[in-house]
Amino acid sequence: MHPDDPAVREVLAHGRIEVEGRLVEASNATLFCSVEHNGAAAECVYKPVRGERPLWDFPDGTLAGREVGSFLITEALGWDLIPPTLLRDGPFGPGMVQLWVDTEEDSELVDLAAPSEVPDGWRAVLRAHDHHGEPVVLAHSDHEALRRLAVLDIVINNADRKGGHVLHSPRGEVFGVDHGVSLNAENKLRTVLWGWIGERLPEDAVDALSRFRALLEGDLAARLAEHVTPKEVQAVAERVDALLAAAEFPAPSGEWPAIPWPAF
Repeated sequence: MHPDDPAVREVLAHGRIEVEGRLVEASNATLFCSVEHNGAAAECVYKPVRGERPLWDFPDGTLAGREVGSFLITEALGWDLIPPTLLRDGPFGPGMVQLWVDTEEDSELVDLAAPSEVPDGWRAVLRAHDHHGEPVVLAHSDHEALRRLAVLDIVINNADRKGGHVLHSPRGEVFGVDHGVSLNAENKLRTVLWGWIGERLPEDAVDALSRFRALLEGDLAARLAEHVTPKEVQAVAERVDALLAAAEFPAPSGEWPAIPWPAF
């Protein structure tokens, strides 16, 4: 089932969830599941709240809601950058359910490469040395949708945009996943998508942010407040205001590590 299938949200919300396995590399309980409803079937990721590890800087039991809040924001921006995501009851209690998205093999949009092997047009983010002492570059594509994802990360204050959290589908779409440590009121932006520092925001991004800011004056704020605190909703508005005022991609603040570790 594709994210733009009209039935996908009904299937995710009301279908019977069957756990097929666990994604063992995830830090929180992340279950790969099948879900079926009225003859329609899909694959999904289910993250039960009870499987969330406590964090010092995020309230316990809030990560699933932050994933849903991030989806609501990308939806309000008009950008299909996060697979359909919702909060519902499942086999292990309430949790986040998100449509599973297949990825295109050997088509990563973020990668580590030797300096001479960075693809043409890619943006270098960090130069370092590997465990053999050889020079490597952390770089990412200049893909239009990846620019939008970088803007989204600023808006939601994503504290963990790893390269492995960027998906490139067989249809060429770009999706971001794993947004549980987002939407904090304190500045915690940590991402591998720093390749456009100081460049002007695309006009379509400015237009989308302006429309989004207006929506925050309506019922969107109340919908977000179902998942995060009013202070955190206000912080979203303040980040959008700052982006619109600067109209350019920001640099790291220096108050927080700029790149997650590991980066993938």
